[in-house]
Amino acid sequence: MAKDELMNYEQALAQFEVVIGLEVHVELNTKTKMFCGCKNEFGNEPNTNVCPICIGLPGSLPAVNKRAVESSISIGLALGCQIAPTGRFARKNYFYPDLAKNFQTSQYDEPIAFEGALEVEVPSGNKFNVLIERAHMEEDAGKLTHVGGATGRIQGAEYSLVDYNRAGVPLVEIVTKPVFGAGAEAPELAAAYVRSIRDIVRALNVSDARMERGNVRCDANVSLRPHGSEKLGTRTETKNVNSLRSIERAVRYEIQRQAAILAKGGSIIQETRHWHEDRGITSSGRPKSDADDYRYFPEPDLVPVQPSIEWIESLRAALPENPAERRRRLAADWGFSELEFRDVVNAGLLDQIEETVAAGAKPQSARKWWGGELARVANAEDKDVTELSITPAQVAELASLVEGGKINDRLAREVLTYVLAGEGSPAEVVAARGLEVVSDDGALIAAIDAALASQPDVLDAIREGRMQAAGAVIGAVMKAMKGSADAARVRELLIEKANA
Repeated sequence: MAKDELMNYEQALAQFEVVIGLEVHVELNTKTKMFCGCKNEFGNEPNTNVCPICIGLPGSLPAVNKRAVESSISIGLALGCQIAPTGRFARKNYFYPDLAKNFQTSQYDEPIAFEGALEVEVPSGNKFNVLIERAHMEEDAGKLTHVGGATGRIQGAEYSLVDYNRAGVPLVEIVTKPVFGAGAEAPELAAAYVRSIRDIVRALNVSDARMERGNVRCDANVSLRPHGSEKLGTRTETKNVNSLRSIERAVRYEIQRQAAILAKGGSIIQETRHWHEDRGITSSGRPKSDADDYRYFPEPDLVPVQPSIEWIESLRAALPENPAERRRRLAADWGFSELEFRDVVNAGLLDQIEETVAAGAKPQSARKWWGGELARVANAEDKDVTELSITPAQVAELASLVEGGKINDRLAREVLTYVLAGEGSPAEVVAARGLEVVSDDGALIAAIDAALASQPDVLDAIREGRMQAAGAVIGAVMKAMKGSADAARVRELLIEKANA
């Protein structure tokens, strides 16, 4: 693969205006698929969640999943969209190797929701109003696994396997209008927008929103035009980017790649492109089709969707707090610095910390345990921190034990290990394993005397005001007592002994 020439990012921005458009696909967490009764579950054995409808056998007839329609309306309302009084499904005709019926049931000219807007804040604090063109219902495709070759892609593969379990899973595709004026912050805006969508569908509880599983993924459209030009440039569409970091990197790469081509008088090809996380580049996919090329026509086996005003209003009344408003409220309540709060948001820990604080923990303590030790454990186990076997209430209990002086941080980390292993709550683990901090003066004085026996000059140093010398004795006591000593009390007793 030939290496693309890239223009310096600042130079690219100086010469060209960046226009982006984002298409976010959200897999819904309904129990069954969009048009049949097959399970909608991740990780099952390949080709076990299938039936004649989702693999397109002749004579099979689809039926619309009511819960999926309800979730789609809720998403549209949360995005400030108008909900269509009537909408219909269409057949999108294209060669789909991972949809056995060889067309996708989607919506085209009559989407369920349209004309919305979402305010998005980027890391600098700047806010952009992103206009939503439409949010429409469709079904997901299956999954292809390319075997052989070095990249895991079809190029160089010996053969491909197809798993139809995902074929027919309900999707909502949210399409923005062209986004102007982001300038240098276009990559950050793209990532922040997708993060906002993820937060909204999580708050609505209509999607698991696990980007690493493809529950939320983004097609990022990028085009450039000379400053002052009214005509939009030719766009590329980088497909199925499924991490916030990758979205930002892919948009930035395309800006630099397209700028280098245009600056030399070249032309941009309207095409889909693939993002390669390992090399940080995009590569050409296929020429990008326009709507006419898909030969949309109304789905003859499905009646139009016509939600009643009463149904729509009941869903509107059930909407949760807007995620942006919630973040502002929590930031004020918790008193985190801007950087601390941003790290919490980026790590997806708002729910965990909010529930831990509600269970009685201090905000900084909750942030410390979720963003520190628990995040480390999750990373080591290649899991999302929310998959760990611990509840916010247990984290709050652990924090309370530390703040109450019953255990110290070192013992708390040990307790955490046993809690994660399923041995019970933090208090139960402390009691069962005898991990409570030793604060008995008799035991501590004995340990201090043992430590002073090998370094008697420490007392003289303390008497002379060189308090740092106490650290060696405190460390020796902690080591002798396997970290269970009350370090603050050890220090007090050591000072008392020096002044006696």
